[in-house]
Amino acid sequence: MSTANLLTSLLHYNAWANRELFGELQRLDPQAQHDELHAALRILNHSHVVERIFVANLQGLQHTYTATNTAETPTLEALRQAVQDTDRWYLDYVAGLSAEQLGEVIAFTFVDGDNGRMSREEMLAHIVTHGGYHRGAVGRIMAQLSLAPPRDIYSRFVHEVEPERRQPT
Repeated sequence: MSTANLLTSLLHYNAWANRELFGELQRLDPQAQHDELHAALRILNHSHVVERIFVANLQGLQHTYTATNTAETPTLEALRQAVQDTDRWYLDYVAGLSAEQLGEVIAFTFVDGDNGRMSREEMLAHIVTHGGYHRGAVGRIMAQLSLAPPRDIYSRFVHEVEPERRQPT
């Protein structure tokens, strides 16, 4: 599998895992589980802000973020929609990249002022791993509420979207 194909698959997985988690978060009671829902939204908003920062970095554009989270916490629905839109952007973006473009190193500045350089493929891999890390933190919040978090694993995604892989060879 080529790097481009793997990144495309991982970004599809990332979008799928986000949809799964946002669907499960709707089970939380906004009044009785307010603190836990707020904590989950703060974590997921941080992940979303980082993804938006890297959208700008990948395009060589400036962004307006001064931190890796926002002062205001979005609603569950507003954040779900924003994450879905960003997931779509990443899928469209990676579909138009050549192997040479994936390897291109881009210089950027982190929100704390430090300089950074990463290839496009490294940035895209970062988006996937960063999102998984933070979805796991939200899953832990759900588990503490005795709610089963989604099984956010790549092998489940692959076998769900390609059920023929469950067949013996």
